Amino acid sequence: MKIAIGGASGMLGSRLDAALVERGDEVVRLVRKPATSESERQWDPQANTISVPGLSDVDAVVNLAGAPIAGSRWAAEYKREILSSRVLSTRTVVQALADAREEGSDRCKTFLSASAVGIYGFDCGDRLLPEDAPVETGFLADVCEKWEDAALPAADLGVRVVRLRTANVLSPRGGFLGALRPLFKFGVAGRIGDGRQWLSWIHIDDHVAAMVALLDGEVSGPVNLTAPNPVRNASFTREYGRVLNRPTFIPFPSPVARIALTPNMVDETVAAGQRAVPEALARSGFKFSYPVLGQALRDLEGQRKETPRRSKKSRRGKQPKV
Repeated sequence: MKIAIGGASGMLGSRLDAALVERGDEVVRLVRKPATSESERQWDPQANTISVPGLSDVDAVVNLAGAPIAGSRWAAEYKREILSSRVLSTRTVVQALADAREEGSDRCKTFLSASAVGIYGFDCGDRLLPEDAPVETGFLADVCEKWEDAALPAADLGVRVVRLRTANVLSPRGGFLGALRPLFKFGVAGRIGDGRQWLSWIHIDDHVAAMVALLDGEVSGPVNLTAPNPVRNASFTREYGRVLNRPTFIPFPSPVARIALTPNMVDETVAAGQRAVPEALARSGFKFSYPVLGQALRDLEGQRKETPRRSKKSRRGKQPKV
């Protein structure tokens, strides 16, 4: 297949790119800068454009673009960026699909559009959250709803639209663990509040494998990209501390964090509780490689040790002798 990816340089996009290339697919990367090769195509979500030939020559498109949720304090301006970066990039994909149809090309049949389990709200108690759970209120829930709504018109063009409701992605570098790992390593991590809130998570390898399976399959609509066994915050804290062999006795300083990060951001991210379950993936027959948290964390820490971060000196290369 020939597949276009928006957000191909990000944590998920780069891993998906590599997985598709490895299995023999052709990848077109949507980039903000001028394209420098045939594998790149410039897009401008602010202008709602993708350079010629747009999406007329691809079989599928995956849009993972969006400003990082934890990229800055949730001041009003950054909250607008979180929303607009997602909605505008999605609308740009839909417009390119519509343009292709007007030009006589209906080659692109599949659109995987990112979303998040935040659509279910941030204080969900013990309720299980399959894909048909109601959409709740809150900043992230509103963002996700508008994000998904921006993708839906593609279905009217005869495109299979899959809305990827992603949980906390566990990766050997960056992502959810990237922010927490230093605290755990220095022994200053602990549960958040009473630790009873649910944490939905997914190993990055399973997330990428699920996206590939969804590209190949026939599933449409919302799909929870989350492991089948969510855990309570206290259980996650104990398990990660055990894997790193570090103490986890110091509770997360929520009052301080609320001052530093804004109460809204803390409530809807680090202190949020969602018990999402992947019913759509289960019905499709998808098999998780890492369904259990401890297994996932041990593998990820092993990956870190196998691929240590290079030093600045090694990235520059050896210095010539003089």
